[in-house]
Amino acid sequence: MTRVWKWNRPVTVREVLEDLQQERSIAYTTVMTVLDNLHQKGWVRREAEGRAYRYEAVSTRAAYAAALMNDAWAQSDNPAAALVAFFGMMSEEQRQALRDALRIVGDGETTPEPAPAGEGAEENPGSASGSGGR
Repeated sequence: MTRVWKWNRPVTVREVLEDLQQERSIAYTTVMTVLDNLHQKGWVRREAEGRAYRYEAVSTRAAYAAALMNDAWAQSDNPAAALVAFFGMMSEEQRQALRDALRIVGDGETTPEPAPAGEGAEENPGSASGSGGR
């Protein structure tokens, strides 16, 4: 998913493969299987292009992170205690981001100012489930 979000456009298995191979050895079939699994789970949509598919993210990285947090919070038998524990783990920068988000939601704004490139986004959104940044 990291690669699909990074390019913010429909990508082919070959493009993802070539990008990943700059960091590690990986087989074409592995990348194809992962993208197919993401498609079956509804995280990407695909469109045929010749004999290949182009894959595109269904939601943003921010929406994905929000869904993970919401799912985790929903699992708690004491949501308030879970939030207190979660907030206690946050850095001061993260707490400030939370204050900013609460101000935006409280003010009724719908679009926060985008963070400068490289800031704010979790680089590995799937780490909670061990799926890595695919």
